[in-house]
Amino acid sequence: MQNLTSVLEVYLKNTKQALGVAVVDIESGLLIGVAHNIPYFTETHLEAVAAAAVDMFRGKTVTAVEKMLTGLRGTLVRNMIKEAQITTDGTCHFMVTSPAKPDVLAVLITTRGADIIGAWTAARGLLAAVGPFCP
Repeated sequence: MQNLTSVLEVYLKNTKQALGVAVVDIESGLLIGVAHNIPYFTETHLEAVAAAAVDMFRGKTVTAVEKMLTGLRGTLVRNMIKEAQITTDGTCHFMVTSPAKPDVLAVLITTRGADIIGAWTAARGLLAAVGPFCP
C-alpha cells in the first residue's frame, strides 16, 4: 500500500537530477514528508528550509502586500503566491501550492543542471501525487 513516504521516494528516484522532495504545510510550517539523497540534509536543515518556504509564500511581507492589494482592489487577496523557483549556487528549488489544498506546498530540489521544464512538470506532478496523503 502506498503512503506519502513511498510516493516521495519514487519521485526522488524517477526525477532526473533530483536531490530531494518534500511536502510542507505552509499554514503551520510543519514538514509533512521528505525524501532526499543528500547526507548532510539533517532534520534541522530540512525544517529550516521548510520555514523559509513558509516565509516566501505566507510571510509577514507577503501578507502585508496582500492586505494592501485587498484595500486597493476592494476584494480579498489571500494566498496569492502559487509557485516559486529559487536558484542557489548549486541547486534549483521548485515550489508549488495545491489549488485544492492551499496550505500544501510540494518542493522539488534539483541540481543546477536539471531541465527547467522537466523539473516544473515533475514538481506539479508531485503535487498531484501527494495530494491524497495530505490534510
